[in-house]
Amino acid sequence: MGMSFYSISTVKMEYAHQESERLIYRRVTLDDVPAWADFFVDNDRLHFFDFDLKKSTEELAEQWINVQLERYNANGFGHLAVELKSTRELIAMGGILPRQIKSQAEFEIGYSVIPRHWGNGYATEIAMTMKEFAIRHIDSARFISIIDLENSQSANVALKNGMRILFQTDFKGAPVNIYGIENTSQDLEISSF
Repeated sequence: MGMSFYSISTVKMEYAHQESERLIYRRVTLDDVPAWADFFVDNDRLHFFDFDLKKSTEELAEQWINVQLERYNANGFGHLAVELKSTRELIAMGGILPRQIKSQAEFEIGYSVIPRHWGNGYATEIAMTMKEFAIRHIDSARFISIIDLENSQSANVALKNGMRILFQTDFKGAPVNIYGIENTSQDLEISSF
């Protein structure tokens, strides 16, 4: 199965304008750098990422956001800014990330929450929202999450999102579990292009 859309521009628009029970999803901008810099403060999980931690929090945030802007331009996907509906505060990033795993095209469901917002179920809400979008709009046999072997918090989110461990591999030099869920949707709102 390949990636297909019922209308590329419609999917890109819908992807960047989603809502869930407590959260609003939108494209990131460079204006988000100061708020996203908080992700890199008092975060004991940064070692799960491939970051140069000698950089300032603002430099790391800008680097992260620039990667998302490049992803949007390349394929319309990438992490989205996630805000609380109640306050419009940026609390997380989450999205669908096209990946190559063992020479196979995959779609990763990714999520990262600013530490002061951990423990509120936001990562699970983000992951479920992205999975539901992917099932409706992406023609793929499955969807995955790439999780470091030691990252039990993200593993719990993947399990709550209906995923299971598919296999272990190396990703960016680190051993990871690939969690996944089969795409069982029969009513995709897509067509080939």
